[in-house]
Amino acid sequence: MSGPGHEHDDFNFTGGVRELPGKLPDGERILWQGAPRWTSLFRRAFHGRTIAIYFALLIGSRGVAVMLDGGTLGNALTAMSYLLPLAVAGLGLMALIAWLMARASWYTITNRRVLMRAGVVLEITFNFPYSVVDSAGLRVHAEGTGDISLRFTDDNSIAYSHLWPHVRPWRFRHTEPMLRSVAEPQKVAMLLSQAIAQATGGVALPVVSVEPTRAMPMSGVVAASR
Repeated sequence: MSGPGHEHDDFNFTGGVRELPGKLPDGERILWQGAPRWTSLFRRAFHGRTIAIYFALLIGSRGVAVMLDGGTLGNALTAMSYLLPLAVAGLGLMALIAWLMARASWYTITNRRVLMRAGVVLEITFNFPYSVVDSAGLRVHAEGTGDISLRFTDDNSIAYSHLWPHVRPWRFRHTEPMLRSVAEPQKVAMLLSQAIAQATGGVALPVVSVEPTRAMPMSGVVAASR
């Protein structure tokens, strides 16, 4: 790796380095960098599959209504075809936004903190030192991507709207930043667990479960969590 404050590390699964807003302080080094997979982001953050099913039901119900009114199959197909461009345009726009967000986002794990770069138009970088992280959770999805959420100590918080979509859903009062839809989530979670343990004096334990369970304290384990 090259660049100010960047050092080579075997845990860099992405094979490349993105520049950070400034040079890393002495003693801090990059352990891993990655970005959301846009297809997973579209499916989950934007609920793409659910909306696609909604459009399918809407179009189908239109065809059924025409036939119940005495129309022919051709009439029903014609009526359904009027709604199809709307559905395609809506899903296409959402997919484009998801792609742009994924392209503009970048996660960095160092031996001292987690950084999240986000913003399609206005770029913002969030810094989360390990000293404010109380616990973390891992949720692995069927296609192999996963979400790693960070739970702050009680006196630390950040606005949900500032973080979305890089935030655990429905945690409005106590927001949890989330490395969303990353590849090789178990490896990233283990790396994060070890980095926090080393920074805080805890003991890192291996991640053994990928099922949705209760998040455990970060004195060692990054637990599976919804």
